[in-house]
Amino acid sequence: MSEQKQQNKMGVMPIPKLLITMSLPMILSMLVQALYNVVDSIFVAKLNEAALTAVSLAFPVQNLMIAIAVGTGVGINALLSRYLGEHRFDNANDVARNGIFISIISGLVFTVIGVSGAGTFFRAQTSDPEIIRYGTQYMQIVTFFAIAIFMQIAGERLMQSTGKTFYNMVTQGLGAIINIILDPILIFGLFGLPRLEVAGAAIATVIGQIVAVSLSLYLNCKKNTEININMRHFRPCGKTIKAIYEIGVPSIIMQSIGSFMTFGMNNILLMFSSTAAAVFGVYFKLQSFVFMPIFGLNNGLIPIIAYNYGAKEPKRITQVIRLSIYIATGIMLVGLVLFQTIPATFMAMFDASDHMMEIGVPALRIISLSFLFAGYSIICSSVYQALGNGVYSLIVSAARQLFIILPAAYIFGKLFGLRMVWWAFPLAEIISVILCTILLRKIYIHTVKPLME
Repeated sequence: MSEQKQQNKMGVMPIPKLLITMSLPMILSMLVQALYNVVDSIFVAKLNEAALTAVSLAFPVQNLMIAIAVGTGVGINALLSRYLGEHRFDNANDVARNGIFISIISGLVFTVIGVSGAGTFFRAQTSDPEIIRYGTQYMQIVTFFAIAIFMQIAGERLMQSTGKTFYNMVTQGLGAIINIILDPILIFGLFGLPRLEVAGAAIATVIGQIVAVSLSLYLNCKKNTEININMRHFRPCGKTIKAIYEIGVPSIIMQSIGSFMTFGMNNILLMFSSTAAAVFGVYFKLQSFVFMPIFGLNNGLIPIIAYNYGAKEPKRITQVIRLSIYIATGIMLVGLVLFQTIPATFMAMFDASDHMMEIGVPALRIISLSFLFAGYSIICSSVYQALGNGVYSLIVSAARQLFIILPAAYIFGKLFGLRMVWWAFPLAEIISVILCTILLRKIYIHTVKPLME
């Protein structure tokens, strides 16, 4: 087994083939995830616009859970991959076990906060009783089973750390397919089951997550032979948990900023109408088809960089960064073309009224201009995380979402009206590209270049 570990493909396989091998299964599974996110909202939209708005307003909470789970996973992934690259296998096992532990604790915390605070969260945003009722039901169900999403993401990161991303495609894909199948059945009460409406969408989501995490744990125990996650006699290790969070906390904060930005943007848009907030929710669902493949690419990129950093292979690091930027930019250009040419078709998928169409079509065209720059920035942020400098990612994310998008959207909206609000997104991405380039050059000089000496 020692020889097998020393020949880990992340250290020997040609970079183009390695990146495709590592990323393609994750890209496919992420696309399936994006599909079920869109299908979820399409079915909910068939109830009424209030139901769609409620799910849109709940998105920041769901996104916050994912942010903390993914950020923790970044710490697990980067640290575990680095230890494998250094052939410190006992340390790698310790990271895996402590990562599972803190994921369970995080899920339980969200259960308590989400179930008890759902009503207050929605009443703080709107006085519409129907939106509050739908939203509270949805949020209480998804947070009651929060441990499922935390454990699912932790299990996926363990697979990614050892290069076994194919199994993640299987677990994510199965969970998403189950969700898609159950959505109409539970929302509309098909096959003799009760009509649960928005609550049915939430139940379909958590059932999919539970199936996915169950399969992920099984595969990690049976197929992921490079690490051992046996929790028998396990004791939490403060030093290991600290090391995970030293890498992961900047990513957690960075990803969580997105939740606060969405919450803030929803409140800016609610100054105009609940329809505007629903349009923003629709945009987030649709843009996931463009961004999810980039995130899948990142999931393959991070362990490759971390492993080769531990193995002191700077040429492989620079090669995979360059290739990832080219691929991400290409994907974003495809998304831009689609959003510019068929925005009305996208809006029609959500049973958009004439008023919603009037707001949504120009919104999609304007926001999608940011795609020109976003792919590059996303890859740069992943490079910072993989090389253990998540603070750079945090700086870029905070600058983009808190200090540019929200203030610009508020000012544009107050001075020029709703249509100008959407221009905050392209503006933020242009500034983000400049900042990312400065930081990428800095991390190359101080972290990657010394490996060549």
